[in-house]
Amino acid sequence: MRLDKFLKECNVCSRSESKQILKKGLIKVNDKIIKDSSYKLDENKDVVTYNDKVIEYQEFVYIMLNKPSGVVSATTDSKDTTVIDLVSEYAYKELFPFGRLDKDSVGLLILSNDGKLAHELLSPKKHVSKVYYLKIKGRLDESDVKAFKEGITLEDGYVTKEGELEIIKSDEISECYATISEGKFHQLKRMFIALNKEVVFLKRIKFKDIVLDESLNEGEYRLLTNEEIESLKAI
Repeated sequence: MRLDKFLKECNVCSRSESKQILKKGLIKVNDKIIKDSSYKLDENKDVVTYNDKVIEYQEFVYIMLNKPSGVVSATTDSKDTTVIDLVSEYAYKELFPFGRLDKDSVGLLILSNDGKLAHELLSPKKHVSKVYYLKIKGRLDESDVKAFKEGITLEDGYVTKEGELEIIKSDEISECYATISEGKFHQLKRMFIALNKEVVFLKRIKFKDIVLDESLNEGEYRLLTNEEIESLKAI
């Protein structure tokens, strides 16, 4: 990797700014001052320092975001705030969301620049489970639990794969946990519409083995731990 690209990837400076930093002799590779921005290094073996402080290279970044309502699950949008806007500190890593949550939905969203892992996790063949806490307009009963288990026919004729519904409270506004392994457009909302009910609140609380860190307020985020990253990769 070119040295100027390495510095950008590590968020030290932009590629254009790197020339000034290098000119001042502030960058060393294996204890040798390097002033050539096109210098080729092995980012996984060479030791690079800036002002004698080691620069840690990390190719991929994995972030847990507690998505707030009103924010869209996209990388760019001309009108609305995106989930990427909320993690601008890592904008240089060109992150994207693993899957999506509707604009008015909240909760767990994984952001990363690991395209290979995203492809694996989002593949319909992998059946990666997602768990949601929902508030539903309408009473829930065992017939709804059975419908989730057997698959629900949506308005376009598609029959959903087997899911789970756990009723917390059945009332005019019911509460429940729903587990699905698909990600069709507005899927849970459409499933409950097919059951003559309406989703009034939706929060994702689990993605595969990753559980939403409840210490994160809506809009806050943190890096995934090594254990969490490994659990995502154990497909």
